[in-house]
Amino acid sequence: MTTAQTQELDVQPTPLALLLLGREADPRSERGVECPGDLPSPSDPDLVARARAAKEKLGDKVFVLGHHYQRDEVIQFADVTGDSFKLARDAAARPEAEYIVFCGVHFMAESADILTSNDQKVVLPDLAAGCSMADMATAEQVAECWDVLTEAGIAEQVVPVSYMNSSADIKAFTGKHGGTICTSSNAERALNWAFEQGEKVLFLPDQHLGRNTAVRDLGMSLEDCVVYNPHRPNGGLTAKELRDAKMILWRGHCSVHGRFSLDSVNDVRERIPGVNVLVHPECKHEVVAAADYVGSTEYIIKALEAAPAGSKWAIGTELNLVRRLANRFAAEDKEIVFLDKTVCFCSTMNRIDLPHLVWTLESLAGGTLVNRIEVDQETEAFAKLALERMLALP
Repeated sequence: MTTAQTQELDVQPTPLALLLLGREADPRSERGVECPGDLPSPSDPDLVARARAAKEKLGDKVFVLGHHYQRDEVIQFADVTGDSFKLARDAAARPEAEYIVFCGVHFMAESADILTSNDQKVVLPDLAAGCSMADMATAEQVAECWDVLTEAGIAEQVVPVSYMNSSADIKAFTGKHGGTICTSSNAERALNWAFEQGEKVLFLPDQHLGRNTAVRDLGMSLEDCVVYNPHRPNGGLTAKELRDAKMILWRGHCSVHGRFSLDSVNDVRERIPGVNVLVHPECKHEVVAAADYVGSTEYIIKALEAAPAGSKWAIGTELNLVRRLANRFAAEDKEIVFLDKTVCFCSTMNRIDLPHLVWTLESLAGGTLVNRIEVDQETEAFAKLALERMLALP
């Protein structure tokens, strides 16, 4: 890509891109590719048996968490499944487990480390399993944004609300500045709380969840929202635009949910008459506005559980989950399809595959601790403060 093309697309090349080319790690980024030892071959026909044997040897010392977006070959070894926050809390509820193997992505493992005891060790089978959304807001960028808000004379009026899908550094920033964390299930409650504390909200890092919650649930207008772009001077906004806004949305998005479009919705309605369109609130606003139902991953699962036999559903979320749900409810004559014609897995989540899981479990069973995720004490303290505010939401 040329410099001109980069400027036209409004993106900046990252120096961290070189991490993907060698055995390097950056503790301040979501990504790292240091992976000591050799992984088993993905063609090894004994991988399932090896995983079972290692897990059995570890016994109660290991607790395996599987995020909903994981592939089936990994999910089969999960002791519990769920979304990121539920899994972190499940881990904290198992203090007897010395090792927490988090089959998810980096920020999820960080949250588990924050919520579990010091005696427990959180392990991520592949350190390269990051999150593109969480990567879109770094500590330095957010600190610079706060300086911009201060110069505009509004920082004291702003309450940060950060989505669970953010790094520990961003959670800590939120806690330090009087804000709270939210999930896609409680974003409305979090925003209501925030507007009781201040006049404006800085919503990090997913602009779509912030916009959809503000407009769809709180009744704001699109004009009440502005988008702060960390790659432009002053976020690409004037001081007046910042002062007039109620919602200052970080320019971040989910690479999976951001793919769905209004054309996707219109197309599936033409192909499948009577279909119910159910999407995640990380989707673009026009997709959410055109859908029949909108909700978190847990909401999507419960909606399909309660759906009548013979009903038809197009789901706008990650493909591993949609495919699993389609198989699960096929016997109940529920037709469940992916919203878009284009296959879309979460590429970073899919880095956690069976070879990485086998390598992790066998290493732990052999007495070698690998790929531990640790959050430093100061960051953990402020991040936990933000999480505790979320837990205390009315």
